[in-house]
Amino acid sequence: MESKKKINPEHISKLVDIANNSPYFTLLGMKITETGAGYAKVEMDIENRHLNPFGTVHGGANASLIDTVTYWAAYCDMDEDAGFTTLDVSVTNLAMAKEGRLTAVATAIKQGRSICLCEAVVKDQNDRIIAHGTSKLLVLKGRQTIADALKVAGYDSLPEKYLD
Repeated sequence: MESKKKINPEHISKLVDIANNSPYFTLLGMKITETGAGYAKVEMDIENRHLNPFGTVHGGANASLIDTVTYWAAYCDMDEDAGFTTLDVSVTNLAMAKEGRLTAVATAIKQGRSICLCEAVVKDQNDRIIAHGTSKLLVLKGRQTIADALKVAGYDSLPEKYLD
């Protein structure tokens, strides 16, 4: 369910630090650099591990960026006990990248009680669009929540998500 409450910056800061140090983020070298109401940005410096046999970024790296950034675009506006899982991700790879930094930016298009729809664009360091995608997220009330992620990461709690 959509919330109109003001997000606690301390909550976001600590959560982003935990997410950025999670195993998959570390594996790919992804970093959440911004997140807020209906918006998120994730960056990844292109390294050899991201390249396909032809020397360009593998489409799976673009898909991971889009899946990740769209989750965080939906996060800030949803209730504290809401979890998410991706129903589907649609990715259109539009250009090749070989080096530099990729930046994925997402916006929440529609946030409902059970489904969130988000859109993302991945650009290279020259502001050229590399990939475009959408993601549908299923809202899971009380399941796969941030509290569950904290337990996996070995943390007890975060500051409250919303300010009074």
